[in-house]
Amino acid sequence: MRAPERGALPLWLAATLGRTYGRLTETVQGLTDADFRRPTRCEGMEVGPLLVHLLYDAERALAAFATPSTTEPDRDFVSYWQDYPARAEDAPEPDTSFVRTVASAYRHPSETLVGHWRELSEAAARAAAVALTDHHRVVKTQGHVLGVCDVVATLVVEATVHHLDLTVHLPDAPEPDPEGLQVTARTLDGLFGPEAWDVIEWDTTTYVLKATGRVPLDDHDVDRLGSYVTRLPLIG
Repeated sequence: MRAPERGALPLWLAATLGRTYGRLTETVQGLTDADFRRPTRCEGMEVGPLLVHLLYDAERALAAFATPSTTEPDRDFVSYWQDYPARAEDAPEPDTSFVRTVASAYRHPSETLVGHWRELSEAAARAAAVALTDHHRVVKTQGHVLGVCDVVATLVVEATVHHLDLTVHLPDAPEPDPEGLQVTARTLDGLFGPEAWDVIEWDTTTYVLKATGRVPLDDHDVDRLGSYVTRLPLIG
């Protein structure tokens, strides 16, 4: 079964980012302080620390859009993730002490952390809309140079994947933005490779969860993927 056609990135990518961040805000704004201690799919990060991690990604957006470059891009929205491969099984667990310490400083995260997230995420979405008025603009982020469309796509992927991480023990949370899921799947397609697409038979959400190692592969998946199974997970 051939994977569904993902197509190009959305024309109004800033709107996709705004909705993607908005779904995260909907998820956290009704939580209690105790809910911020619920586990997520990310090792060592509860809901609070993971939201802090996302908050710093929104901050990355603001820094990137204010840091233009005159050099040619050396990454696009797919190759950007080659610097963030999945962690090997025998690798040490990631150090999450920083985000956990920052999260613990919010005495009432249901108000203060959520308010900080809302302020920064909405500012990042507005800045993305301004930056995307010039589709030829390139900026610096994370030690690389990317076009603004590519930067926004990486922000959508980060937020979408972590939305799924964040809500694993929040059964009443909204689903990620559908267009955000498509951008994420399009990114994973680029990493997986066109010759491997014919073996994908998952729906988009399952594809994102399994291709990023959030949900383990079952025996049927392994049989279906064949030699391509060694390519997964595509990112950590």
